[in-house]
Parts: sequence; structure tokens; C-alpha cells
Amino acid sequence: MMGRLCRHRGNAVLPIAVAVGVWAIPVPPAHAQWAVYDGANHVENVLIAARTLQQIDNQITSLANQAQMLVNQGRNLASLPLSTLSTLQSTISQTTALLAQAQNVAYSVQSVEQQYQQAYTSVSSGMSDSALFSQAQTRWHNSVGGFEDALKLQARVVGNIPNDSSAMSQLVSSSQTSTGALQAAQAGNQLMALQSRQLSDIQAELAANGRATALQQAREAATEAESEAQYQHFSQHDTYVRGAVSMFGSSGN
Repeated sequence: MMGRLCRHRGNAVLPIAVAVGVWAIPVPPAHAQWAVYDGANHVENVLIAARTLQQIDNQITSLANQAQMLVNQGRNLASLPLSTLSTLQSTISQTTALLAQAQNVAYSVQSVEQQYQQAYTSVSSGMSDSALFSQAQTRWHNSVGGFEDALKLQARVVGNIPNDSSAMSQLVSSSQTSTGALQAAQAGNQLMALQSRQLSDIQAELAANGRATALQQAREAATEAESEAQYQHFSQHDTYVRGAVSMFGSSGN
């Protein structure tokens, strides 16, 4: 009995001893794994990153320059908000209308030729006194009308001066405060248009004054011819003949 127990105990102890023996086997110590530092590779990576950042910065600068260029182009293409064209055209139309209202002798070659031949160059001694008087009256009306037309046109030109001054001030201010090349050019063009219209006013005034002066000079020349014709009429009458006059039935003694 005791022998069986011993055998059983011996059998039970054996696995324990084996397990203890396994655990008692010495394990070799583990060695730490250290990373190897590559300085050249690190420097290369830093240089690549720096170049990449520089490229990005250059791209940002380029985009900013392009955006500014687009802004500048937009300013250069911006139209001038001020326009005096309609006012200039209206003023020119008014001046043209006054010229078209010229009395008696219009600003037309055919009209001048017709009126001049009828009232200024057709004076002759063969005309009757009534015809001479009628032509003289026509010439006087022409001269008076010419001076009246010239005065009207002068009044129109003088009346344009305040409006011209206001328009000029606005255009100069717009030119100085323009945001782009187009606005400055448009302001300059409108200033030139204003000057051209002023020159046309001067031209019209000179034409009206010249017309009035020419009509008066033609009238004076025709008056001389009329005076000559009237003298011819007077000289054609019978001269006075002396004769005896009987008074109170006397025989002249």
C-alpha cells in the first residue's frame, strides 16, 4: 500500500519537477534595437521641404500679382460716369437752328445769288422811282435782319459760357480723379469735344457778323447806284425856258 502511494507520489512529483525545470532554464538577455541616424538624408529632406515652401510662396506671389493685374485692368476698362455729349449736341442744335432762321438772305449760295441779283445789282436808270424805292426798302430790311441775326447768335454764344464753364470744371475734376486709363481718355475726349463746340460757336458768330457786314456794304454800294439812277431821272426832265409873263391883262409895257 505504501509502495503504491510512493509510486503515485513519485509520478505526481515528476511533472512538477519538469515544469520547475523548464522555468528554471536561463533565458539569454534581449538586446535593445537603436535607430541609425542618417545626417545626409536629413539635410536632403530639409532642403526639399524648403524648396517646396519656396515654390508655394512663389505661386502665392504670382497669384497675387495676377489678381492685382486683373484689378488694374478692370479699373482701366471702367467707363467715365460723366458724359456731356448730349449737352454739347443740344447746344450745337440750337446754334444751327439760329443760323437756319436767317432773315431774308439765307446761308445758301442759291439764296444769296437770287437776292443779290434782284435787290443789289439790278439797279438801273431805266427803272421807275417806285421800283427803285422798293429795292431800297428790301435792301434796308436785309441789312437790319442781318444785324438782328448776328445779335441773336452773339446772345446765344454768351449764354453758353456759364454752361461751358461748369462742364469744363466737371470734366477736369473727373480726369484728375479717374481710376483708370479709359476714364482719363474719355474725360480728355469730352474736353476736346467741348473745345470743338466752342470753336463752332466762334465760327458761327464770325459768319453772322460777316453776313451782316456784307449786307450793309452791298446796301451802300447799291445806294450809290440808286442815287445815280435817280439823278438820271431828274436830269431827263425838261429844263426851264424863260418867257414873257402877262399880268393883269397888260401888254407887257
